[in-house]
Amino acid sequence: MTSEILIRQATVADVVIIARHRAAMFLAMGSATSDVVDRLAAETEVYLQAAMPRQDYLGWVACVAEAPERVVAGAGVQVRRVLPFPRRLPDGRTDIAHGGQAIVLNVYTEPSFRRRGLARQLMAEVLRWARSVRLESLVLHAAPDGRALYEELGFVATNEMRFMGDLHSSAGSATTAGDTAT
Repeated sequence: MTSEILIRQATVADVVIIARHRAAMFLAMGSATSDVVDRLAAETEVYLQAAMPRQDYLGWVACVAEAPERVVAGAGVQVRRVLPFPRRLPDGRTDIAHGGQAIVLNVYTEPSFRRRGLARQLMAEVLRWARSVRLESLVLHAAPDGRALYEELGFVATNEMRFMGDLHSSAGSATTAGDTAT
């Protein structure tokens, strides 16, 4: 059965499904365990309830046309300011970006709706929005399943690293006073 899908901008009324999809995404990637999924969804709802009206978070959802309340996929961006940084333009020149950045988040499609191009359609909306607001930088953390799509859309791997030590105590620090990096 093929259902027609409509893509629309997410509203605060979509917070519960966005949060549920986010928790399911982390569970599927192995980044969350079943014992934290409900708490992750609840805390995400609280965050989105505040962030969406401020437009710190914007999202797009894919809905079944015959049942528009049935959201089956989504993608969003968290808008943020960063320090000015050099950026390479498509023509090879270097310019200074003044800090307008967004991070793509929550790209998720329910299993029964996968392999229909929904993530690609949602990412097209994200890119359309980014161009319309003249965003300077758009980043994401790609799950292995999404990497090929993101590369086709123009994303490239960078040198980002993530600290995996304990940030809650001094015992987990990577270096101690007097240590120097080379």
